[in-house]
Amino acid sequence: MAEGSKDQGCAGATDPEEDSPNVIVYRKIEDIVMRIQDEKAGGVAIRTVKSFLSKIPSVVSGADIVQWLMKNLTIEDAAEAIHLGSLVAAQGYLFPISDHVLTLKDDGTLYRFQSPYFWPSNCWEPENTDYAIYLCKRTMQNKARLELADYEAENLARLQRAFARKWEFIFMQAEAQVKIDRKKDKAERKILDSQERAFWDVHRPVPGCVNTTEMDIRKCRRERNPHRVKKSVYGVPDDSQSQPSPAHIPSQPTKKPTKEDVQKEITFLNVQLDRHCMKVSKVADSLMGYTEQFWLAVQELKRRPLQEVASRAQEIWQEFLAEGAPSSINLDSHSYERTSQNLKDPGRYSFEDAQEHIFKLMKSDSYARFLRSNIYQDLLLARKKGKSLTGKRLTGLMQSS
Repeated sequence: MAEGSKDQGCAGATDPEEDSPNVIVYRKIEDIVMRIQDEKAGGVAIRTVKSFLSKIPSVVSGADIVQWLMKNLTIEDAAEAIHLGSLVAAQGYLFPISDHVLTLKDDGTLYRFQSPYFWPSNCWEPENTDYAIYLCKRTMQNKARLELADYEAENLARLQRAFARKWEFIFMQAEAQVKIDRKKDKAERKILDSQERAFWDVHRPVPGCVNTTEMDIRKCRRERNPHRVKKSVYGVPDDSQSQPSPAHIPSQPTKKPTKEDVQKEITFLNVQLDRHCMKVSKVADSLMGYTEQFWLAVQELKRRPLQEVASRAQEIWQEFLAEGAPSSINLDSHSYERTSQNLKDPGRYSFEDAQEHIFKLMKSDSYARFLRSNIYQDLLLARKKGKSLTGKRLTGLMQSS
């Protein structure tokens, strides 16, 4: 990895974003992660696990992490510890070695900690060219664990069309990365491959998973900070960037923002959000069936304060699963029975079995139909022309389809 580009991107005087809410949260998470990894101070033992015909280096089990969180952070409820661990995993600080979905499970699932180089506090905003290099590199490595998932193969095909003119350059970059990786030790290469995959699982997540970097305030402020440039994961310059490097820009003295400045900033951000965000209540709601609404409701339940979880869980049951529910969905008998049992003591994960069943249905039916729909094709066409569809235009497409 081109660590030089990272050091250069954060060089200079005090970063004005150092005290931003995101960075403050990152620092707190990183403190917890470093304590978990510190075996001498009572952290979790990181070990090598023997598997069939192979060894899995530098892993811990999800159950060990949950137990450590409960013991050292004075958490009494195991569900609360799982929820906290899942939030840490969603930011990319730890990840399952055999799954693209970044959540923590209280079982024998094996997890690995992310390299500090890839921590989100390093202000990563990776480009599509970086993602294209990564996917292209994966296709060059003849390893079963590095095979592209279906959604990654679709992304690769889309990027290849988008970067047709510079694809030879991207291919050469990927080839150079592969040659460097082959010189590394086998165990080290396996760890680095998984950490790189987890980094992209955060920034280009599996369809249906929450992108924790999607609505970062820094993206809304980019137009107001012309000296800020994006950092490339592989040190590949972006053609659209013509600004000088931050390392060569003299630091300007920053004044303390006044109340009026803060109010202007809030107004600006609200305008940006209204312009660039699709509101689910108006447009997406008419696109979604009850299954998608149920899945989103369960996702929202997992982020609720603990004191509101029980009442919200009952509301979801009455709306989607109870007899005569207004938005009834179909579940298999096993998932329905497990869910009804879980609701005797409702928690954030009471609908886990039902949500997993619904997700499989959406993946095999709803998502596939959406990819074939005229709406999606029209969106792709507008994207290629450099335009965006407004809510009114999208609503018109839905009515005509």
